[in-house]
Amino acid sequence: MKYNINKLGYLLALFSCHALAAITVQDDAGKTITLAKPAQRVLTLAPHVTELVFAAGGGDRIVGTVSYSDFPPAAKKIPLVGDNRQVDMERVLALKPDLIVVWMHGNADRQIEMLRKLNIPLFQSEPHKLGDIADNIERIGKLLGTEKVAQQAADEQRAKLAALKARYGNRSPVRMMYQVWDKPLYTLNGKHIVSDAIRLCGGENIFANMTVIAPNVTVEAVLQENPEAILSGDQRNQNGGGVSLWKAYPTMQAVRNGNLFSLDGDLLSRSGPRMVEGTAALCEKLELARQHRSAHPAGPGKVQP
Repeated sequence: MKYNINKLGYLLALFSCHALAAITVQDDAGKTITLAKPAQRVLTLAPHVTELVFAAGGGDRIVGTVSYSDFPPAAKKIPLVGDNRQVDMERVLALKPDLIVVWMHGNADRQIEMLRKLNIPLFQSEPHKLGDIADNIERIGKLLGTEKVAQQAADEQRAKLAALKARYGNRSPVRMMYQVWDKPLYTLNGKHIVSDAIRLCGGENIFANMTVIAPNVTVEAVLQENPEAILSGDQRNQNGGGVSLWKAYPTMQAVRNGNLFSLDGDLLSRSGPRMVEGTAALCEKLELARQHRSAHPAGPGKVQP
């Protein structure tokens, strides 16, 4: 009897240790992910996700990724399992991942559902605000067992964002448009994370109230809003491409004031650790727009095309 009691106690203690060792986090889709031990073989199925895992201290554990996962430089050496449209399920299985980190975009819902059927733990990363990036780093670090590195990276993110907010948060507003692409003409609404960066810098997204996250708009609609500045993540130098297309409309305030700006799109379009750098660049451009007001005193307003 005594032996059985001791054995039972041992088993209960052992069970408790295993229960305590389990790692549990909630992803951005509200789903709970539980791992018996820190992930050692990770698939990253979006460029910003790859950057998040590196920032969290798990870059050497990424066994597969997708095209355009090119930062940091070490990411270029990671084998590809597909692109943002489709992944090769056979390659995914062959790599034997114990964690898959994904991003919901476009038609990715079908692909993600297929991945869920593989019964491999899946973390969905969907930062909607700049502060969510640091939170993602922390949770991914917990899944990897690299909490110390992840916490340091997250703290640095928050400190940099706080400094930007303190510097630019009370500046006079700049009505602006963020141009994703020119042909067709796409912008972003107020729910996109880029709009959070715009707000931090004291900007006002003229299409913030659009219902679609990345709406297709007309040239006439932009001219009617008459933004004070137009920024784009497209740095092409082709004639008439990118923000250069607006030079054909010299009465628009953004053109008249010399406020057509291009930034490195990877720094703003990827909701990863480098977005704080992209936000700083955006803030600097909006500050230039404010400085240009002295040479062009006419205030912002709407005009007919």
